[in-house]
Amino acid sequence: MSDNLLSGLEKLGLDVSGMDNLFAEEKKEPVKQEETAAPVDNTPKETEFLLEKSIRCPMCEKVFKTKNIKSARARRLGADPDLRPRYEYVDPTKYDVDSCPFCGYTAISRFFPGENLTSIQRKALQEGVCAKLTKYINEAPALPETYTYDEAVERYKLALFNAMVKNAKTSEKAYTCLKISWLMRGKAEELEAAENKDEAAIAAARAEENKFYEQAYDGMTKALSTENTPICGMDQSTVEYLLAQMAFKLKKYTESSRLVANILVSQTAGNNVKNKARDLKDELVNAIRAGK
Repeated sequence: MSDNLLSGLEKLGLDVSGMDNLFAEEKKEPVKQEETAAPVDNTPKETEFLLEKSIRCPMCEKVFKTKNIKSARARRLGADPDLRPRYEYVDPTKYDVDSCPFCGYTAISRFFPGENLTSIQRKALQEGVCAKLTKYINEAPALPETYTYDEAVERYKLALFNAMVKNAKTSEKAYTCLKISWLMRGKAEELEAAENKDEAAIAAARAEENKFYEQAYDGMTKALSTENTPICGMDQSTVEYLLAQMAFKLKKYTESSRLVANILVSQTAGNNVKNKARDLKDELVNAIRAGK
């Protein structure tokens, strides 16, 4: 008698050889490893926060396009102590200059409109900028999708050149220098966040930041004593707080302390700026004690 439990099925044409062990371990097919999908980067692109706006140049009267921030789309995260705004995924400072590609007239957006120009300034700009810097006669080049920090700085430097040619208020020139220093800070931070850090480029960006920062501080200090407020949209207490923070950064502790004291005894300064001044006062005390 056969030991195969399935004997007798041969007559049906079935091959039962090797199938005598009823409870043999079942053969398992190798499990296929599921392919891991590459992680999806859902970080919004800078272009998603920008829009193109058409404006008319008050100097040559030609219409050109410029990049602006979508205020409803960009989310503000706060600000640096010296009021540099910080937004998520985009640096709005890069897009706060209007520059006519036809004649070269350029300014920070708040100073660009024609009503800000006197007849003497128009003449100076025509002779010192427009007559010399005409780039495109009939058609301007397409705008880049975004501005790099270097491209933004170039536009701001052209705005500063225009401001000097038209003999703009000290505050306008100082504010332009301040924004250039903010851009260089942003560039340095971008370089520092890179996987392969370029230490030389970082040092160069920080040096440029400090150079323009000192010019901005000197200019804003002069503007506060020679111009009526508001200055660049800021009331007196805000300008004093800005200067106090700038002086602190530049290690001018005596001047920073004087400005903080002015704010704290002011009858017009708001609670928000006074609270910030108190925080700065604590930082000043600690820095002076530490001999920094």
